[in-house]
Amino acid sequence: MDNFLLLATVYLITMVIAVPLSARFGLGSVLGYLGAGILIGPVLGLTGGAVTELQHVAEFGVVMMLFLIGLELEPRALWNMRKKLVGLGGAQILLTLTLITGIAMLLGQPFPIALTLGMILSLSSTAIVLQTLTEKNLMPTPGGRNAFSVLLTQDIAVIPMLALMPLLAGAGAHQPATGADHGEHIGDVAMATLPGWAAALATLAAVVLVIVVGQYLVRPVFRYVHAARLREMDTAVALLLVVGIASLMILVGLSPALGTFLAGVMLAGSEFRHELEAQIQPFKGLLLGLFFITVGAGMDFVMLFDQPVRILAITAALIAIKAGVLNLIARRMDIADRDRSLFTLSLAQAGEFGFVLISYAVTLAILPTGIAQGFLLVVALSMLATPLLFIANDLIAKRMGDGASETQHPDDIEDQAPIIIAGIGRFGQVVNRLVTLSGFKTTVLDHDLKLIQLMRRFGFKGYFGDPTRPEILDAAGLAKAQILVAAMDDPAANLKLVRYAREQRPDLRIISRARDRVTVYQLYAAGADHIVREMFDSSLRVGRYVLENAGLSEYEAAELERIFYRLDRASLRELAEVWEPEVPLDQNAAYVERSRDLNKVLENALMERFSHGPSAGPIDPDDGEEPEHGLTDPDPKPKREGRPGGR
Repeated sequence: MDNFLLLATVYLITMVIAVPLSARFGLGSVLGYLGAGILIGPVLGLTGGAVTELQHVAEFGVVMMLFLIGLELEPRALWNMRKKLVGLGGAQILLTLTLITGIAMLLGQPFPIALTLGMILSLSSTAIVLQTLTEKNLMPTPGGRNAFSVLLTQDIAVIPMLALMPLLAGAGAHQPATGADHGEHIGDVAMATLPGWAAALATLAAVVLVIVVGQYLVRPVFRYVHAARLREMDTAVALLLVVGIASLMILVGLSPALGTFLAGVMLAGSEFRHELEAQIQPFKGLLLGLFFITVGAGMDFVMLFDQPVRILAITAALIAIKAGVLNLIARRMDIADRDRSLFTLSLAQAGEFGFVLISYAVTLAILPTGIAQGFLLVVALSMLATPLLFIANDLIAKRMGDGASETQHPDDIEDQAPIIIAGIGRFGQVVNRLVTLSGFKTTVLDHDLKLIQLMRRFGFKGYFGDPTRPEILDAAGLAKAQILVAAMDDPAANLKLVRYAREQRPDLRIISRARDRVTVYQLYAAGADHIVREMFDSSLRVGRYVLENAGLSEYEAAELERIFYRLDRASLRELAEVWEPEVPLDQNAAYVERSRDLNKVLENALMERFSHGPSAGPIDPDDGEEPEHGLTDPDPKPKREGRPGGR
């Protein structure tokens, strides 16, 4: 116990010092964790023989990460990814596996060893890649989503790989006595005693059980526990769910990370989703950090110093081979240059499942101990290089520079929300922040790549693409959206967007930004429901401050502002009836005359209210506020039939 507490203290101290330092220098937290592991392991030798045991515990960080990712994906979103899972992920695994197997055989390795190395090295690091993509807010980008698709396919592919390895072992070479050295393989030993049909049935039953638990049993259990009003019980249920499903997957020989991911997907639409995220997130972060530290602490620097050229050359060759395969696939799949570099460099390493497969291959007597030890080091070194590859990607992205938005392909929009916001400049940012921070989901579109990237750095999700293009709007979910906000800087683009959206969706609620009165009239004719003049509210506020500083009380100034606000909007509605699109306002006699009359009405109303003094009641019979609308009568009226554009 004393040794455990001392070791935990050493880990925490090193973590607290190294990780913030690494993040401050822009290297990311993962490199800090790996560096901390190297410091307390190979350099200072403070871990003793506890690294392997700690790594088994820390691997639950990967399990929890996949569970949280699943919570962000609804089954429909996962189904929409099927082409990428098969196309990108399947192609990457098969090409990399074939290439590495062929090279190993050319170097004199027998087929079982070569194929085993091909399977091991075809996988990438789910933990490092997803953690880094999340930190850099790159998950919503096409490159990030494509990388996630490949990683998910790789996690699924671990299952047939584990099933294939016993077939590669020689007759009688795999003995179950050592098969439980790694937690993931206890289930394989147990399943090996069952007939093939029974093992398949048990596996299918486990998957069905996970789906049933996630869909039907978790909600009533959470309601029951939540009624006790004890936060520790909420945490206990969340941990029970993750650990229980992971244990079930291990029992039937499946990947625990894949099982918990599936459970997360089933719970993505649950009302307890955010509660689960809040309870699991701290454990996920600490265990993932511990996992990265154990990777660094477990690196065999003695072997590295004995054979530096050989080990480093194999590591560099592995990264180059995987990068070449990924780049080839990205080109064939027509992934844009900017996204191709992220997709290629983020996956050009071996992964944590490589440790699992190497250990399993040793227990089955497929890999000799010397080869296994060497490739354990290669896997760890390639993972250590991954944060550096992300830094290289950042440099490539900066070098592509200002012209990127002209050549960048639109993002693939996979998440569709009931509210679409087109334009994320100064105007749209405020709208999006208010709506999303109030708990509503939005799909944000903008044709300015820099603005989208700026949003992502601050944790807001957005998609690059021209909102006026029909295919972009269709991908964003125009057919099912409830509200469309046209908030672009360009009035012509807003007008084009409103016209198209109204043609496609007569029932859609459209709220549009307008630069001036003319654009208000144009948007009204195009069919916008609510039209907001971009400077109107701020100008009114300035006018109110002027009145206050001119000697009126806050109440008097606010009351005059309210009257002006409501009557000006009413007059705008009347002026829209005499507006002619092809005639300048100052040359439209009817418009000028009506405008003068309405200004007199407004002036009389303001002067009358001011002459009554602050004790007088409001002149408008409707004392309540109503939503901003560029063309709304001062008194509420039933909604007229048809759209504004149909008049």
